[in-house]
Amino acid sequence: MPLDTVTIESGKALPLGAAFTEAGVNFAVFSRNAVVVTLILFESAAPDSPMMEIPLNKRENKTGNIWHCFVKGLKAGACYLYRAEGPYFPERGMRFNPHKALLDPYAKALTDISNWDYGKCLGYDPQKPGADLTYSYVDSIAHQPRCIVIDDDFDWQGDMPINYPLRFSVIYETHVKGLTANQNSGVKYPGTYLGVIDKIPFFKDLGITSLEFLPVQEFNGKEFSRRNPQTGKVLTNYWGYSTAAFFAPKGSYAVDQTPGGQVREFKHMVRELHKAGIEVILDIVFNHTAEGNEMGPTFSFRGLDNSVYYMLDENRRYYKNYSGCGNTMNCNNPVVRSFIIDCLRYWVMEMHVDGFRFDLGSILGRNQHGRLMENPPTLERIAEDPVLSSTKIIAEAWDAGGAYQVGWFPGGRWAEWNDKYRDAIRKYWRGDPKETRHLATRLAGSSDLYLRDGRKPFHSINFITSHDGFTLKDLVSYNGKHNEDNGEDNRDGNDNNLSYNYGYEGPTLDPVLENTRERHIKNFFATLMVSLGTPMILGGDEFARTQKGNNNAYCHDDEISWYDWSLLEKNKKLYRFVKEIIAFRLRHPGFMRPEFFTGRNGNYNATPDISWFDEKGGTPDWNKIGYYLAMQIDGSRAETLADRDDNDFYIMFNANLGTQAYTLAEAPAEKEWFRVVDTGLIPPNDILSPGSEKILPSQRTYPVKGRSIVILLSKDKTNG
Repeated sequence: MPLDTVTIESGKALPLGAAFTEAGVNFAVFSRNAVVVTLILFESAAPDSPMMEIPLNKRENKTGNIWHCFVKGLKAGACYLYRAEGPYFPERGMRFNPHKALLDPYAKALTDISNWDYGKCLGYDPQKPGADLTYSYVDSIAHQPRCIVIDDDFDWQGDMPINYPLRFSVIYETHVKGLTANQNSGVKYPGTYLGVIDKIPFFKDLGITSLEFLPVQEFNGKEFSRRNPQTGKVLTNYWGYSTAAFFAPKGSYAVDQTPGGQVREFKHMVRELHKAGIEVILDIVFNHTAEGNEMGPTFSFRGLDNSVYYMLDENRRYYKNYSGCGNTMNCNNPVVRSFIIDCLRYWVMEMHVDGFRFDLGSILGRNQHGRLMENPPTLERIAEDPVLSSTKIIAEAWDAGGAYQVGWFPGGRWAEWNDKYRDAIRKYWRGDPKETRHLATRLAGSSDLYLRDGRKPFHSINFITSHDGFTLKDLVSYNGKHNEDNGEDNRDGNDNNLSYNYGYEGPTLDPVLENTRERHIKNFFATLMVSLGTPMILGGDEFARTQKGNNNAYCHDDEISWYDWSLLEKNKKLYRFVKEIIAFRLRHPGFMRPEFFTGRNGNYNATPDISWFDEKGGTPDWNKIGYYLAMQIDGSRAETLADRDDNDFYIMFNANLGTQAYTLAEAPAEKEWFRVVDTGLIPPNDILSPGSEKILPSQRTYPVKGRSIVILLSKDKTNG
């Protein structure tokens, strides 16, 4: 619609952002310290689109600290930016510069960002001494993407968030683009939201319940200048942990490149996943923004009110950096807290997502001085928010500033990524001595961490691998990281991977070595699925995806990170094992109980709900340098949604090299032990489907092969 036909009215302060109605659009933006705020309107996303600048009047267009106006007659698809004029005193934390066009923090979509050059958005002159204290008169408007006015109307066809209880969930962490970007992915539109939809039959076959996407909020993939030293190719911000617009889904993941197409396509993906019974969880990065430190660009928060949105150092020229990325969001400032809540509510109410994983979540518990708070209002507000009451909230309970809060994350109902689980399971199967006690603690739900404040076993998000580190295939193939392609001389990435290559570094054609590695992948999956807690797997591990030893592939939008779907056929026996062990878990409520194990619960005549044994059937010596452990689970004492008894289970772990005869505990009365899983056996005998479990020839002993896990369940001998 031509801008010369619209009418400007005073508007209202809420809601923040660009609120579309049939009559027009209300614009509202926060700035406490600006002197003048100007709304810039564009008819369209075209570079040569007609534009109009509308200075907002303090008397008519400002309520409190919110600047606003209503543009009557403006339609969805129109574009906009802001300018904010105010003090430019970097030493005092003020960095207003009206020559820098600014994104609305509440923007629901951005125009094409493929050529966004942050170097054109600097609020200072980089050529002058003391650069960040200088002032830039260069207008950035031609180098900046624009915000798009969005009509939230969408045919959801009755869809609502699924919100499975955590204990019934199996989470699959993946990257929207990397999932299908490879040409062998078999989808019509590789690397897109629609590509995810095409993989729904695969997800259903695998049996997972929930997809956890790496960041999909708009970010600039071209913010790096470093090159791959092997190929000379410029590296990218592939993972997306550098958010530019928190309400806006990433436009390049959409096939529809018309204004707002990414919003419609994201909603379409969510709706189709929900139809298939699959949840959507978003990895969200409130701990910092893409504006970086004092040498970074000015394109949104910094230009609207730097001292409100960011934690500033005592010398307010500089930024506190608990994120390791240059700046730290001032998350417990009331304005920023409201921004976070508004953002989460938008993704739940308008985009229908089922949960969030909060990157470096401990930052959300720091006050404006950077100190960790006992009762952080932001974390409590998220946990207690009535709109988010059924939404999964998962914390990465640490940050780059030294905070580590696994098991102690404040705010009530938070779940946490449990890296202690990851490390204990890796150490045990690597063959480290004296790890059986730690293995037992993690199998039983990490009560040492979560048996407090009313939290439950399912608040532990159990994982072996994630995007940040080795894939499972690489975990059993490399002793050290191989990040040379990252252009940082292999200095980046974690050096403490607790991995083991079993005698040879990297890929091998040795069938014996490959069988050993595959058996350990099965061991990891089986251990994960019989552990109390909520399991999360890294996408592609189910068919042995490799990153060639790169444990920090954040900068590779290429074959290093993309899924190689040819591996699904090549490793189909492994894939069968993984989907069967997931199904096994979800069939048996004994592994999904809502409460911690209690032993005999004070009744010494009762059968304990869990018992621990050594290989001889006796009580383990937890101080012994041992590799053998067995546990018996009484399924009749598992509280279940269906209020039914489960089988009993006897599970044996052998991290040693040789076969060990295990003395078995007695099966329940009138039952016998049947074999379900033995990773030491050749497929398809490594895992048996329901009804085909094999009764043991001896109910007294079982030979557990080296580096193997065996799972038995109790059944009636005659009819199972």
